[in-house]
Amino acid sequence: MDVIGSIHEMQSLSDSLRQKGKRIAFVPTMGFLHDGHLSLMREAKKHADILVTSIFVNPAQFGPNEDLDAYPRAMESDLAKSREVGVDVVFTPTNDQIYPEGYETYVQLETLPNHLCGLSRPVFFKGITTVVTKLFNIIKPHVAVFGEKDFQQLAIIRRMVKDLNMDIEIIGGALVREADGLAMSSRNAYLSEEERTEGLRLSQSLAKARAMVAGGETDTSAIRAMAEAHLTGCPAISVDYISLCDPETLDETATITGPTLMALAVMLGKTRLIDNTVLVPQ
Repeated sequence: MDVIGSIHEMQSLSDSLRQKGKRIAFVPTMGFLHDGHLSLMREAKKHADILVTSIFVNPAQFGPNEDLDAYPRAMESDLAKSREVGVDVVFTPTNDQIYPEGYETYVQLETLPNHLCGLSRPVFFKGITTVVTKLFNIIKPHVAVFGEKDFQQLAIIRRMVKDLNMDIEIIGGALVREADGLAMSSRNAYLSEEERTEGLRLSQSLAKARAMVAGGETDTSAIRAMAEAHLTGCPAISVDYISLCDPETLDETATITGPTLMALAVMLGKTRLIDNTVLVPQ
């Protein structure tokens, strides 16, 4: 496994691989890898000859009062896990390489970020679309895999790739859960034992919603009220949003007539947790 820190070296390697007819798959990460990340890497390997991942904690997607400095980092462990899963190249650029002095170019969508996480994190998706565009230009993949846990991010990347005519196939990787149902996240490391138990209220709310829809419920306000009551049953939970929306446009829907995304975001103590499921009417 090669570990490359230089943009020029990474671009040169990608050019060489493409000239040899190799198909490149890419999984971007911010490190502190867990089984959710590794499942994306295993999925990516099915679609290419060479698997490239990146480890870069992107400062552009963190707001001024968010957890950039505290975000967990474990480079040696990440490299070991990457090697075990069969990654061929890990790209590890520095902040100064990605955003050198005088940097002023950003990529931003008009409407998709104005939903869900984008409402409370105004710089978040501008930072993501910018860094992903740069990584695509550096790594030059044929295919890239993003997790369905970050459903809005996946929708935004798909729209960006389509709108900007990027010749890259985008694949969604299934959300991976802990044995007790908690959606895997690097930020789970922040949770105390008690908070971790309370964090199960997200997946429990989604399970209750699926049961309601299976029983014939189509009124999204009833489902939202159920989730609100279950989540706020824990005093330490502050709800950011409970959304039932179109999976492509992310526009809110009043009635479930087809596949509907149910997405949740809360602050549990000082930790932000998100989760989602797609509700399918009977």
